[in-house]
Amino acid sequence: MPRVILHSDLNNFYASVECLYNPALRDKPVAVSGSPQLRHGIVLAKNELAKRHGVKTGEPLWMAEQKCREIVFVPPHYERYLRYSKLAKEIYVSYTDQVESFGLDECWLDVTGSAKLFGTGRHIADEIRARIKEELGVTASVGVSYNKIFAKLGSDMKKPDATTVISPQTFQQSVWPLPVSDLLYVGRATTQKLARYGIRTIGDLAQSPAPFLRQILGKNGQMLWAFANGMDTSPVANITAKPLIKSVGNSTTAPRDLVSDDDIKITLWLLCESVAARLREYDFVASTAALSVRDNTLNWFERQAPLKPASANARELFGITYALFCQNRPQRPVRSLGVRATGLSVMENIQLSLLPEEQGLQRQDALERAVDSLRNRFGSHAVQRAIMLKDPSLSHIDPKNDHIIHPVGFLRS
Repeated sequence: MPRVILHSDLNNFYASVECLYNPALRDKPVAVSGSPQLRHGIVLAKNELAKRHGVKTGEPLWMAEQKCREIVFVPPHYERYLRYSKLAKEIYVSYTDQVESFGLDECWLDVTGSAKLFGTGRHIADEIRARIKEELGVTASVGVSYNKIFAKLGSDMKKPDATTVISPQTFQQSVWPLPVSDLLYVGRATTQKLARYGIRTIGDLAQSPAPFLRQILGKNGQMLWAFANGMDTSPVANITAKPLIKSVGNSTTAPRDLVSDDDIKITLWLLCESVAARLREYDFVASTAALSVRDNTLNWFERQAPLKPASANARELFGITYALFCQNRPQRPVRSLGVRATGLSVMENIQLSLLPEEQGLQRQDALERAVDSLRNRFGSHAVQRAIMLKDPSLSHIDPKNDHIIHPVGFLRS
């Protein structure tokens, strides 16, 4: 018997929640935006009225304002979004315990075993949409299918507040004519590469030889071919399951261009200390450190190098990432930096060593854990490195607001 998988997507989530808290915004085009003062001045989310004017997520505020002169920009309130995300999950778990998050506003549900209690997949989807609207005051679009990929595709096909069913018998008629970019995990670069070979729709992808796709896209080519042909068999995780973390990283856009070595060092220390603290919080050590750099013309690159031995130490992370920066120094001023720790493994009980180098690392780890304790108790700026005093405008950025955690199976293109 085919599985019954739902994908629920809360429509215009951030903007919808903001309109709940401020009813005066409900009849106006609204965009939740970052801070222009901190050069995070982009559209994070928009409501349906702003979308009708062509406003897009990720575009600069000045561009959104050109498209829609009457648009209202509001700052984000993440604690509100977390609360409503949790409330939506409480609705989902009344139908099944197989509920898997895909960001704050999206979830997969496996309701295969719920049919005898609650009815068909479409009936459950319609009931969930009605409850979300009545109990939370926002709307959701729900896709219903026999696998996660097509359920996600269904929730994107009709918005807002709609149920879309994609069945095993008719998916070729409804799915294959869609642009290949609509398929989950097909990002901009993959779309452009496929277009060079005349693959522009999901049907084109499905009917291409799998070995050829593997040749041009690697193992992802085989995976995307299976997705396009409706062969996704990945399970929906249990609500209590914790996703495996593949990498831990932080990035930040600086309030001004970074032009000197001290500017780079201050920002890198902030990022490395935040990443290392998170590694220690999860009891991980990393075997690889990665640095991403974006200059003031928005050109971007990433470089990585091994950490030997594997570490959760900010000083080691800084040493590697600063060396990577010096080896690949951009010609233009830097706009944003990112640090990512990969190759994670669980930190076991550390064996004592008689080697001076190992003893030094262990003492540094103990020191950084003591600093973690002080910062948790008295605030993130309670203990700072002396270099931070050179530029308070850079050293008081809180990189925790930009943290990135990539769990296996949840990477977005």
